[in-house]
Amino acid sequence: MKIRSVPLNATISTCLVSLIALASASAQLAPTTRVPRNVPLETYDNPPAPPRKIETSPPMVSQFGSFISHQVNVNASGQNILGDAANECSISVDPTNLSKMTIAWRQFNDVTSNFRQAGWGFTTDGGTTWTFPGVLENNVFRSDPVTNSNEIGQFFYLSLQSDVNLSFFCDDLWRSTNGGQSWTLLSGERGAGGGDKQWFTIDKTNGPGHGFQYQSDDGINCSGGGVEFQRSTNGGVTWQVPIVVPGGTDLGTLDVDTNGNLFIGGEGFSNFNCVRSSNAQNGGQMPTFDRTTSVNMGGFIGSGGINPAGLDGMVFLAIDRSGTATNNNIYMLASVVPPGRSTTDVMFVRSTDGGSTFSAPRRINDDPVNPSKWHWFGTVSVAPNGRIDSVWYDTRNAANNTDSQLFYSWSTDGGVTWAANVAVSDAFNPFEGYPNQSKIGDYITIVSDNGGGNVAYSATFNFNANRGQHEEDVYYVRVAPTTSGLTLLSAASRLTHGAAGTFDIAMPLTGTSGVEDRSSSTYNAVFTFDAPVTSGEVTVLSGTATVGTISFSGNSMTAQLTGVTSAEVVTLRVQNINGDGLPHGDVPFGFLTADVNANRIVDRPDQQQIQTDKNQPVTSSNFRDDINLSGVVDRPDLQSVQTNRGHSIP
Repeated sequence: MKIRSVPLNATISTCLVSLIALASASAQLAPTTRVPRNVPLETYDNPPAPPRKIETSPPMVSQFGSFISHQVNVNASGQNILGDAANECSISVDPTNLSKMTIAWRQFNDVTSNFRQAGWGFTTDGGTTWTFPGVLENNVFRSDPVTNSNEIGQFFYLSLQSDVNLSFFCDDLWRSTNGGQSWTLLSGERGAGGGDKQWFTIDKTNGPGHGFQYQSDDGINCSGGGVEFQRSTNGGVTWQVPIVVPGGTDLGTLDVDTNGNLFIGGEGFSNFNCVRSSNAQNGGQMPTFDRTTSVNMGGFIGSGGINPAGLDGMVFLAIDRSGTATNNNIYMLASVVPPGRSTTDVMFVRSTDGGSTFSAPRRINDDPVNPSKWHWFGTVSVAPNGRIDSVWYDTRNAANNTDSQLFYSWSTDGGVTWAANVAVSDAFNPFEGYPNQSKIGDYITIVSDNGGGNVAYSATFNFNANRGQHEEDVYYVRVAPTTSGLTLLSAASRLTHGAAGTFDIAMPLTGTSGVEDRSSSTYNAVFTFDAPVTSGEVTVLSGTATVGTISFSGNSMTAQLTGVTSAEVVTLRVQNINGDGLPHGDVPFGFLTADVNANRIVDRPDQQQIQTDKNQPVTSSNFRDDINLSGVVDRPDLQSVQTNRGHSIP
């Protein structure tokens, strides 16, 4: 999270020249140090920049192989804002509609001042385009943006405040109920307590703590009572009095297991810890921490070096809630400084016994050990199906040992083995675009779904010709495991018409849906691929259907659907085919009972068509007329048209 701002003692250009000189080899950078404790690490030391003429340039879309990074901090017209800066980004995804996301960041309106505000952007199309409406409050000093979402798709934004006198370090909590388009202050100004380096999580289990919010901070906080934990039992409106976190556990994150137990992972005063509260979920009890487990992460959290005035990473704790064999595994990941080094590696540990013990640290970056290379800002997320995703900045390919790329790896066996590392971005110079503060934030974040991970990160891809250097901006990129190589060729709705046999109605893979006009309590969605399929997942993105049994035969996968209502379009996501972890298509299925001619409205031509075919046995040419699946076009089919007359779908 946050490190003390360091005002530049010379011009920005002079500072950059110095940093670039240092960057000729990582060994020339000052060695990293442990993060200082018990001192304010966030300072208000610049006033807001004076008003200026705003110039723009085209937004940056940076493609590296199959990975496309889209700029997030763009103006209302989708243009890059010249001369500003944005970093330290936190992403959240609406679990009810994966196309809706929000990213929060530290917004610097002009790089001549490190006065930061609470910026944010939202997307409704899966991250291709973003809208940046502005900051939460104009000219209010804010930092440490942290976002989260609950299970019904509401977004929350926890933000640190301070003032020019550093007279307080307090948080407040905001909520968005419209996909991040606008925010409402829930807690009142500074009403969420907390303090610097805060992080929070939401209990999304079905237990007694459902909806509770939990946060911890670094001890420089509203109450001044040391490293503290706080709880809200009413969705973030009010926060209970803080309690001290054992061991000074800090610089980390929180999560909740399926039993409602709360865990905090971080670096303590002398070691890393995983602490547990099993009663925080009980609203009538004051939370207590009933377990503290020391964890070996293979090094320490560093400050400085490649990120001169910031952290080189923080600790991320994530819990598997997949319901599979890895359910309730606890994972901790951090970029740490190993013994004898001044650069960092991405290290991972796991607990399979509820946090009682942890594995030995495992190095995730798979390049040969090189004390000149940096692997920094490591972060981790667990998908609902149990896959673990990790991304980080990596200098392995840089001759100067400092130009960085975003890298990605994943594990499908609970962290026992990890996939070969994959570069997912172009290289960028992390020393350019500083907003009068020598760092590119303190973290990046990822949120995983069953198909892949949604990443928010900062990079310097945009070149500002007026300044002769690149700018710090926020980007979104979608990462996913290597594909199985299978391609979805077709989809259909399949039903059986008595002794006449089984007939399919084709469903186009994209665009306007096909129309299933037949009436059934259970429908069969059939997906055909270009090679044999033995496993896969189907989820409902929109509509009222429920997915039941999924079966496989040759190149086809069939998903049973129940609960379908007439006059709707149900969109089905096909993913994780043969365990590849990837999406293979979002297919719209139209359902409109008695629309036998598929013109998307039940009208007189439907009635005329059935009257013409009445009493005929079902064949491949007239099976749509057999609405009731009897095997014969009969009077009940005609009655069905009359009953549904006037119903339609878009």
